Amino acid sequence: MTSKVAITKVETILIAVPFRVPFKIASGGARPVGENVLVRLHTDQGIVGIGETQAWRRQGSIETFASLKCAIEDHLAPRVVGRSPFELAGIISSMDEALSPALYAKAAIIDALYDLQGKLLGVPVWQILGGKFRDTVGACAVLPIKDSLEETLEGADQFHRRGFRSFTVKVGVNPEAEVKLVAAVRNRFPAAILRVDANASMHFDGALALLKKLEPYELDAAEQMVPMWDLDGMAELARRVDIPIMADECVATVYDLLEVIKRRAATVMQTKVAKNGGIWHMRNLWTIARAAEMRIYPGNHPSTSVATAAVAHLAAAWPGPLLDGPFAVGISGAFARDVVQNPLVVENGAVRVPDGPGLGVTLDEEAIAAMRVDK
Repeated sequence: MTSKVAITKVETILIAVPFRVPFKIASGGARPVGENVLVRLHTDQGIVGIGETQAWRRQGSIETFASLKCAIEDHLAPRVVGRSPFELAGIISSMDEALSPALYAKAAIIDALYDLQGKLLGVPVWQILGGKFRDTVGACAVLPIKDSLEETLEGADQFHRRGFRSFTVKVGVNPEAEVKLVAAVRNRFPAAILRVDANASMHFDGALALLKKLEPYELDAAEQMVPMWDLDGMAELARRVDIPIMADECVATVYDLLEVIKRRAATVMQTKVAKNGGIWHMRNLWTIARAAEMRIYPGNHPSTSVATAAVAHLAAAWPGPLLDGPFAVGISGAFARDVVQNPLVVENGAVRVPDGPGLGVTLDEEAIAAMRVDK
């Protein structure tokens, strides 16, 4: 009986996932690897649930491998072990009592609970979330900062040949070059959906000047141009430019989103599995955003197929419109390898939602062993 199942162990697995080329955004140096954490929830019935989070270490995240392992194993696991995976709401409440907000640590546990529920019931997670509304989820191609315009355009060409029709250009380092880059991408792909993302790296004056120069290129949104604490700056940008403003790093909790809405600081919102605490908390954010008539941009830090599947299931069951988001940035070409036997793939610019039980992906033990840093 599924009602009798109990969680017996919470296991963390620390992996360094290699990027195909070092991944560079406006804040911080280029990353050769993604520092990702897998969680396995073991049960007394032998069924194991899996989830994923990241030690991202940028605005909005100070997590490291060590801090995540400590939070999960020492503080959250005692609130999970011995309980049924179907006590999802109660477990989340208990974890909040133990450690708050700690969304990066909780994300992998929460998604592993959904994975366990689906496996025990023999249904995909999207079924648990209310049923399938869409079969595929549109993906956006992220164009990281490279040494030359030509290299970035070549990357855009490769994505376009694979069926991507939405592009996010990373900005915030060299405004003059970035205006030329956006112009070149727009000229090459006149019908594409085009956005920019500064990863919270710019001061207000620089962000305003850059966006004013980018207005002629019909951008769909400008993502987190200024620091996460500068909601007044975001609101002023929203008033003074014609490009819609997107909130990302400044939104971790529902309270953050409510503040963005009250100040009219953005009309688009991006969520990420780790940043926002997994499926449960992302769905709460999406519900509030929809009520505020904000557009929803499903995202992720560079992730394997595990966290990508979590967003895909949530999106599959979501009954409203969604933008083509960067939720598949890891599997769409940023990462050199995956951690599952059946990786999700992007076909014609979209990810097909898995139909197998739970998240619908199975860990590849050999791949994990090759990337583990906690052996």
